[in-house]
Parts: sequence; structure tokens; C-alpha cells
Amino acid sequence: MPEVVNAKAREGKFNKNAARRVRVAGKIPAVLYGSGHDPVAVEVDPKQISRILFSETGHNTIFDVEVGGTATAKAMIVDWQREPINDRLIHIDMKRIALDKTLRVKVRVKLLGVPIGVKASGGILDQVLREVEIECLPADIPGHIDVDVSELAMHGVLRVSGLPHSDKIKYLNNEDATVAHVVSIREEAPTAAEADAAAAAAAAATSAEPEVAKKGKTDAPDAAGAKKPEAGAKK
Repeated sequence: MPEVVNAKAREGKFNKNAARRVRVAGKIPAVLYGSGHDPVAVEVDPKQISRILFSETGHNTIFDVEVGGTATAKAMIVDWQREPINDRLIHIDMKRIALDKTLRVKVRVKLLGVPIGVKASGGILDQVLREVEIECLPADIPGHIDVDVSELAMHGVLRVSGLPHSDKIKYLNNEDATVAHVVSIREEAPTAAEADAAAAAAAAATSAEPEVAKKGKTDAPDAAGAKKPEAGAKK
């Protein structure tokens, strides 16, 4: 049974001060829009929203939202903001959805198993795409996409084309896009830019070294301002 989010319409001015008062009262300012309806500024319970975001389906969870005495609508959380320091929710956007219309959502890719290239060859598994974008009906949105990578050898690559496919979901990423691969552990060689920078620094250090005057070749004037005669020269 879907969770019901009880939202209360906000009244008055909708500015930073008003939003701050909502947060001080223990609620989160939010906006509900979509499906041909005008946007509605509301306030919701942060505990309910956190419970949805940390659930198995996360932000792709479909829930019922009720604004005051209005009819219940199906909705999803499409955007949210957190306070940088305390990581508290400070604003969310909820979108009304129609169960008979397809949606574009991002779904987490979950890798299962330990690749052969890791166990037998000492490689490491590098996951490049942690989410993929799909298109499907709301009822067909998966909590995550599971894929077994245990047969992935050293330098083996898992692409979007290798993810589980069905007639219910459509991948919007390029089919050749890399999801994960097994790479070898080695020291990284310096890049061309780093090598050029090191060479320039070495050249600068060399040019900055003081020249050493050779013995017997100085032409520095004496205290009287005249040059000292060379050894053996006639007066």
C-alpha cells in the first residue's frame, strides 16, 4: 500500500523568510506540480520525505499526496535540496504523475558477484555508470537494475547493451556506453602536461644558478677606482 504524504497548502508570501518560518516550525517547504494542474506551494513532514528517499526505490517511489481536503494524487519526488552543513532537507519538488503515461527516470545499477579478472588476475572493478536513464510506465520502474559481473575477465567491459533488457523498459543511454570494466593495478605515468611542467621547472632552476667568476680574471676596480694591473705588466 503506497504511503500517503499529507501536505498543507502554504499561505501568504512565498519568499526566503516564509520558507524559513516553515522550517522553524519543523516542516519542509515544497511545490506540487504537473499533470495539467497549476503549481501549489505546500509544506510537508520531513520524516515522511526522508523515509521515501531512503527506501528501496528512493526518489523513484510512487506515493499518494493529499493537499488539505483535495483528492489524493499519485506523485514522485523529482528534486530536493539539502543544507550543506547539517545535511537537512530544506526543499522538495513533487510531480503529479499519470499511471498510464511513460516517465523518464534514473535508476541505480547494482553489480553482483566478483569478476574473474579480480579474483584470478588481481585487477580492480571500476564502475563508470552508477545510474542509467530509462523510460517506462510508473508501475514498471525498478528499484535498481541488477547485473552479474562474475564472468568479467581482466580488461573485460560491461556496456549498457549487456544490462538486463525487457519490453517494459527502454534504455536512453547509448548502448555502447561503459557501465563497468576490470582494469589492472599499475602506477600511472605522468601526463604530458605534468612532464612539460617538470621540464620547465628544471630549466628555470638551472638558469637561476649564479655564475662563478674564474680566478685571476676579475676586472673589479680597486678602492681608488682604478683597475689593478695584471701580474707582470710594466708600470
